[in-house]
Amino acid sequence: MEGGNPRRHGLNMQTPHRKAPGQEPNLLVSQQRKQLCPWVGFVKIHAPWNVLCREAEFMKLKMPTRKMYEVKKSSGVVGKINTLVNKVLEPLHPHVEEHQPKNIKHLSHTFSREKQHLVFYKYQPIGLVRKYFGEKIGLYFAWLGLYTQMLIPASLVGVFVFLYGCATVDDNIPSMEICHPKNNITMCPLCDRVCSYWKLSTACATARASHLFDNPATVFFSIFMALWAAMFMENWKRRQMRLNYEWDLTGFEDEEVSGDHPRAEYEFRVMQKSLCKDQKSQQKVIMPVEKLTYRDRLPAYMTNIVMMLLMIGVTFAIVFGVILYRISTKAALHMSSNPITRNHVQLTVKTTAAIINLVVILILDEVYGAVARWLTVLEVPKTDKSFEERLIFKTFILKFFNAFTPIIYIAFFRGRLVGRPGSYLYVFESYRMEECAHGGCLMELCIQLSITMLGKQLIQNNLFEIGIPKLKKLIRYIRSKQGAFQEEERQKKLQRYETDHFLEPFAGLTPEYMEMIIQFGFVTLFVASFPLAPLFALLNNIIEIRLDAKKFVTELRRPVAARAKDIGIWYNILRGVAKVAVIINAFVISFTSDFIPRMVYQYMYSPDGSMHGFVNHTLSYFNVSHFQDGKETMDPLHLGYSIEICRYKDYREPPWSATPYEISKEFWAVLAVRLAFVIVFQNVVMLMSDIVDWIIPDIPKDISLQIHKEKILLVDLFMKEEQGKVYILESRPSAGGTEKCSRSNNSNSTVAHPHSGLHTNNNKNL
Repeated sequence: MEGGNPRRHGLNMQTPHRKAPGQEPNLLVSQQRKQLCPWVGFVKIHAPWNVLCREAEFMKLKMPTRKMYEVKKSSGVVGKINTLVNKVLEPLHPHVEEHQPKNIKHLSHTFSREKQHLVFYKYQPIGLVRKYFGEKIGLYFAWLGLYTQMLIPASLVGVFVFLYGCATVDDNIPSMEICHPKNNITMCPLCDRVCSYWKLSTACATARASHLFDNPATVFFSIFMALWAAMFMENWKRRQMRLNYEWDLTGFEDEEVSGDHPRAEYEFRVMQKSLCKDQKSQQKVIMPVEKLTYRDRLPAYMTNIVMMLLMIGVTFAIVFGVILYRISTKAALHMSSNPITRNHVQLTVKTTAAIINLVVILILDEVYGAVARWLTVLEVPKTDKSFEERLIFKTFILKFFNAFTPIIYIAFFRGRLVGRPGSYLYVFESYRMEECAHGGCLMELCIQLSITMLGKQLIQNNLFEIGIPKLKKLIRYIRSKQGAFQEEERQKKLQRYETDHFLEPFAGLTPEYMEMIIQFGFVTLFVASFPLAPLFALLNNIIEIRLDAKKFVTELRRPVAARAKDIGIWYNILRGVAKVAVIINAFVISFTSDFIPRMVYQYMYSPDGSMHGFVNHTLSYFNVSHFQDGKETMDPLHLGYSIEICRYKDYREPPWSATPYEISKEFWAVLAVRLAFVIVFQNVVMLMSDIVDWIIPDIPKDISLQIHKEKILLVDLFMKEEQGKVYILESRPSAGGTEKCSRSNNSNSTVAHPHSGLHTNNNKNL
């Protein structure tokens, strides 16, 4: 249904929709002509002006309560100075020719910046988006714009942290000790049989690369990102409140809750339940209004729980399969006769495993989206809002586990369940659990995080954004061409609404929000291991805004405009991710990186208070004669001489002590400091975030003042109305006063809304 002039779509005449006798027609239906699209019929419905006015009264649209005056431009020198200042302060606009056709795409030009006007740094026309698509989509693009804007300072700080690591890599004492040419430390084999002893100096490149992301600046960056997330949430609340005021949404929430209608599927199930009860009860008894109870939905709830656990189990199984792939591939590459292949085993295995994880994540994302929708349909939610919230929750849980399970494994479990030489932990009695490189698992976490994040953004968020709608549009068009079209009808020009029928239907904002929420997780959850994540997110979002705009304007059917006061459940998900990010970053810094072991060594065990000797302090001794039978290396003379003692990274007693290979006291000291750091970091950062929430007000000061002024103005208007009524009653004769008073009160009704302005009916009687 559409309002305004129906002739702009080429309609010649309208027939009124039939109403009861004595009632005015509400809608006008256009005469239908022969359709060119097979099996599809179009009905154009037009709402007359009086219907639109009545609906505007029901929606309490804001109307001006006082006259607007036009300010004349000042002349002279002062006027020229003001004009110059306005031109300097005015935002830049793309150059557009003056002589434009009348049917120019104003929204497409300023919104998607198509063709020669692809200017990515311009602001979005949120007002035009809201007028054309509705408040719900307008809020999405406003939120995406603010999120992209807030990524700018985070990106700058992340680049600074990365450059700090690059500048201090040559001064890092642990990496200098590893790369020293006189380093004679012999390390134990990384796998059974096929792997041999190796020199610690061969891990020089990995140690130097790990310092780029594992340095003292990453702790500061983690604290900064936690505060950044809190500031982003507060700024969005202020921005949302400003848009609510400008778009007249301040009193919308209560009206929407009271007027939310049941879904057709829900009413159908209720009707089925009522029919079943009527058939069972032969007596005609007035039954109460039926509704679906918890018992009716119990099979659907059980199906949801089982399927959700099954899907999460599938994710864990795939991660376990990738682990077995890494273990077996590493052993196979060590058996290669090519020395280049053997020297790059670690890099090859890490990269290929990360790519496999990415492909699996992209495939399971589509599967989990379909499963979540099917499970939500089984529940038969009562309202569209309830359906959307349940769908969002299920989709987020499944996709969150799908995207972050491989990363969580590398960050917190890999290298922890390995064992020690001579007593390793095996899977299926043949696969030895993998351990981290000497530089720690932080470098491997960075590789996995960067490949997953960049791959999802490039393939899923950008290529699929335009590619899949265009492909579906082409398939739909080819199918329609193969239908019952005749040759002469193909040559006729289709109407605009018939052309739009070939576009992809609008599937809701859930996919758009979901990809941004997952990206927000990449930016905040493991930012301690990848400081460049905000920069890549910023570059992606600059393109994402224009791709979404172009998709909504040109690739999708125009969605039905819907009013919304906020972004709904997505705000609660964002707050939850921000809180979890503080805890995860505390554990990443404490357990994944070497920040705590370095601090403990420097202040507790270093003889001179420096980092000299830190590498030797973290390595334990192992007697090669204590290897299990069948697990020793096949090439013990790989280094050219016989090995009696090798080293491995752990805090254990040496073989010549009274308790050989037992956990040493240094391990417990480091563990205590790690746990203490997690507790202190978590509480301090969350306290600082709460302080930021308390300092920044939710409502901008100018908006609160304006709302206060409008309330005062509204009270004044009511007082004037009451004074006018009293004056009219006093001026009339006493005879018939009661009847006239009653008639005056009925005819001069005034409808007001405290947040939406004043709405008055006809005041002719006054």
